[in-house]
Amino acid sequence: MALTPKNQLSREEKRAKQQSAEQEALLREVDDAVRQGDAQEFLDKWGKPLLGLLILGLASFGGYLYWDSRQEAAMESDSEALVGALDQIQAGNVGSGFDRLEDLAGKEGSGAAAAAAMMRAGIAEQRGDTEQAVTLFKAVADNDDAAPAMRDLARLRATAIDYDSMESAEIIAALKPLAVPGKAYFASAGELLAHAYLDQGKRDEAGTLFAQIAKDEESPESLRSRARQMAGVLGVDAIEDVNELLEEQRVERGGADGEGAVVATE
Repeated sequence: MALTPKNQLSREEKRAKQQSAEQEALLREVDDAVRQGDAQEFLDKWGKPLLGLLILGLASFGGYLYWDSRQEAAMESDSEALVGALDQIQAGNVGSGFDRLEDLAGKEGSGAAAAAAMMRAGIAEQRGDTEQAVTLFKAVADNDDAAPAMRDLARLRATAIDYDSMESAEIIAALKPLAVPGKAYFASAGELLAHAYLDQGKRDEAGTLFAQIAKDEESPESLRSRARQMAGVLGVDAIEDVNELLEEQRVERGGADGEGAVVATE
């Protein structure tokens, strides 16, 4: 009996392999037909809603691009108005610059509006029109569209200008949120707040606040020096390092009197 080579399949094996291949091909055809049927059914059911969403998305995107271009154009226009007013002020035409800023300062939702209002308030203060300056500064302080730091500065300036005509309680209410260590205007707001505390006879609160200002290394040295003196008057120790303080005072005297004074003290 002849032997079947190892690499040669028998007739039964060939037939079984052929049947398996035919079954796989049939299954693929059936699977493809099912998929096409599912896809068609899906499109019949959801095709129109999806097309509507696609059109809506494209329309929204187009609207956003149009809005963005308008916003950019408005920002450029505001910037040009602000620069034009600044040019007038720098040229000595303060009145013209003040008037040019009026329309821009009255805009809602404009980033340049708050800056324009602050500039107008500053001009009014320089003119001696404190009432108008306070009104303009308060408008910026109450403007939710303005940057928080600008609002804080506006509130501080309005309070400083109108300090003498305000009640101590009003001053405290306005400045207490600003007189917090770490905030941008802590020292300036804190000094005014401490004096308001003194007006109310709250020496402990005032002394504590003066001491905090004196120890705040981010505050201007001139303000820290005043606060240190006031804290001492109120019986609050505001000196953390005596030697460091003496060294700072020696350097300051040397800077004021010249190099010879520094050498002499050494």
